[in-house]
Amino acid sequence: MKAWRVSELGEPKDVLELVEVDDPQPGPRQLLVRVLASPANFPDVLMCRGLYQVKPDLPFTPGVELCGEVLALGEGVTGFAVGDRIIGPSVLPHGGFAELAVMDAGISFPAPPELDDAEASSLFIGYQTGWFGLHRRAQLKAGETLLVHAGAGGVGSAAIQLGKAAGARVIAVVGGPAKAEVARVLGADVVIDRHTQDFVAVVKAETGGRGADVIYDPVGGETYQRSTKCIAFEGRILIVGFAGGDIQSAALNHALVKNYSIVGLHWGLYNLYDPPAVAEAHRALSALAASGAIRPLVSERLSLTDLADGIQRLGDGVTVGRVVYAP
Repeated sequence: MKAWRVSELGEPKDVLELVEVDDPQPGPRQLLVRVLASPANFPDVLMCRGLYQVKPDLPFTPGVELCGEVLALGEGVTGFAVGDRIIGPSVLPHGGFAELAVMDAGISFPAPPELDDAEASSLFIGYQTGWFGLHRRAQLKAGETLLVHAGAGGVGSAAIQLGKAAGARVIAVVGGPAKAEVARVLGADVVIDRHTQDFVAVVKAETGGRGADVIYDPVGGETYQRSTKCIAFEGRILIVGFAGGDIQSAALNHALVKNYSIVGLHWGLYNLYDPPAVAEAHRALSALAASGAIRPLVSERLSLTDLADGIQRLGDGVTVGRVVYAP
């Protein structure tokens, strides 16, 4: 089969190679699937660079989530059949940026029929992260104000839709007019272009000086530091990631004085510590997709040969919505 492989670490455009490799085989409790679609995620970029917390042995095929058609079942697998259309994470080193991939039967789920392959492939990590972050970690309530950074990206776009579905007033921060239009289409009530506007000032103005109740931050660094200036009394800042490249330190005296919470979110740990909650989140997200309340924004559908360029552009911060490998 054809697959993108990383044999040395660096920028995706420099280290990704499209090669012929042997077909993978499913191990116990695993599934072999034909890849129907696999979106590029920032962890794929970071793994190419060797900067992600998960560091697969070289060589490996990235593509941390996908929609696939089941071709074979490993030993001990129940509840699936050949031909099933499923979504979930890949089992590295056999990721989704290939013709075939391996998935873990324990954390794979039926693909919602209302979504096409590319949309369904994008429903897992970003939306699960948003669901656990907003509902379980931040306890977002209807009527509260949610500030979403990087609102036109994969994770941010999911948070905007989930915030609106929860009845929150959503303020989205983006970079540039094109991304601003995307955030509006997604349903954000207020859109801030960080290139021309000060998000702290706008949030204070839009909330009568109170600030945002929940801040969803996949960027980190200076974005986090400035977010502390517009967090409400008893607000919650969700630490989702560090796409900006800098891992900030928190001034805990400031959190004490303003009575806000700094809440960490590593969604992947729920697969280890609370798998039933992941399954319940999938059912809730599938119901929202069926009702039309959420729908992954797929901006680009790329062939296998064009995929490396899309991954690099994601890493460079110039993509909008989801960039998906869709054969």
